[in-house]
Amino acid sequence: MRTDVVFAGGGMVGLSLAIALARAGIQVVVVDRETPESVQSLAYDGRASAIALGSKRVLEGAGIWSEMADHASPIWDIRVADGHPLRGVSPLFLHYDHADVGEDPFGWIIENRVTRQALHKVAARTDGLTLLAPASVARIDRDADQALAVLDDGREISAALAIAADGKFSKRREEAGIGVSGWNYDQVSMVATVRHERDHDGVAVELFLPGGPFAMLPMTERRCNIVWSEQKDRAERFMAMNDADFLKELTLRFGDWLGDIELSGPRFAYPLSLQQAERYTDRRFALIGDAAHSIHPIAGQGLNMGLRDVAGFAEVLVDATRLGLDIGAPSVLRDYERRRRFDNVLLAAVTDGLLRLFSNDVPPVRAVRDLGLATVNRLPPVKHFLMRHAMGVVGDLPRLVRGEAL
Repeated sequence: MRTDVVFAGGGMVGLSLAIALARAGIQVVVVDRETPESVQSLAYDGRASAIALGSKRVLEGAGIWSEMADHASPIWDIRVADGHPLRGVSPLFLHYDHADVGEDPFGWIIENRVTRQALHKVAARTDGLTLLAPASVARIDRDADQALAVLDDGREISAALAIAADGKFSKRREEAGIGVSGWNYDQVSMVATVRHERDHDGVAVELFLPGGPFAMLPMTERRCNIVWSEQKDRAERFMAMNDADFLKELTLRFGDWLGDIELSGPRFAYPLSLQQAERYTDRRFALIGDAAHSIHPIAGQGLNMGLRDVAGFAEVLVDATRLGLDIGAPSVLRDYERRRRFDNVLLAAVTDGLLRLFSNDVPPVRAVRDLGLATVNRLPPVKHFLMRHAMGVVGDLPRLVRGEAL
C-alpha cells in the first residue's frame, strides 16, 4: 500500500489526528492491534475524560464532536479543597464558576468508551482513511525518501511519514532509539462510576487526600466518574475488596453531598507515572499523545494534551501540504516539536508539583496549601487566568483550538 501518513496505533489521539488529516485531503492508514469492537466495550476502559473547551473545538473541527455531544456532561463549576477521610473537608477552598469567564462550560466529562465509539463511527465514513484492525506493525524501516511499515502478516505500507500513537510503552519509539525521562509514582488510580440520588448540577470536585487526589467528575444520568489515586499497597487492598466493602470506603471519601451512592459498572486500576520523550521526531517519524508524554491525572489534562498535539500537528502537516512541501521533511517535523514540546513539558512539571504538594498530610504543609487555595479564590485576575487555562484557551493556539477550520 502507498499512503501519505501511516499510523502505528489507533487510540483516541491517533485516530483523532488521522480523521483530521483525512478530512483535509491527506491520505492516511491506521494500523491498530485491537479490534474496533473490543476498544468500544465497557470492559476495555472504565475511565472518563475531561474534554476542555479548546479540545471540544478540536473535535468539532474534525467532525467528531457531533457523535459525542449527547453523552457529554458539562462542567459548570469546579471546587478544589483539602480533605481527610476522618477529619472531613477543609473550610478553605478554591471555587471556579464558569459565569465568571463567559457562557461556555469549562469542559465536558465523557466516557472514553463513548469517545472511541464516536471516533470509529466517523473513521468508517471518512474518505482517505483506511483502518487496518486487528493488525500489528512489526517494524518501520525509514530512509531519506520514505517510511515503510512492515506488518506482522508481511504486508507493507510506504508513506512520507510514520506516526507512533501506540501509547506510553511505545515499541515504535523504542525502535527509533528515542529515550524517555520520568518516573513511576507510588500511586495507583482506581476508577469507578457511581450513581447518586441528587443531581450534581455540573459540579466537578477534587479533594486532595493524604494518599492522593480524589476526583468526582459529573457524568450524564446522575452519575459521577471517580478517579481515586491512592498509595499502591493501599490501592491493592481496596481493589481486592468485594463491591460492598469497596463502596463503604468510597462513600467515606465521597461524602453525602449527592445523597446515597451505588456502584455502576466494574472497577479499574491503573499504575501512574510521569514520562516525557527525549524528542518527538526522528527521520520521517514522529510521536504523538502518550507515546510522547504521559502525566498524573491530578488535573485531568492527559487527553487534552494529546488533542492539542492533534491540533498543532494537523495544522503543520496541512499547511506543508498546501505549500507543496514534503510532510516528512525535517523542517516540517521540527515545527511540530517546537509548537508542542514546551507546553507539554510545562504542564508535566505543574502536575508533578501539585501532586507532591498535596499528596501528604504534614500539618505545616497542609496549612500553607489551604491558605494558598483560599488566597487564589480571593484574587479574581489570577483565578480568571487559571480558569481560562483549565478551558484550554490560553496561549498561542492552533486554528482548531480557536474554533477555526484547518
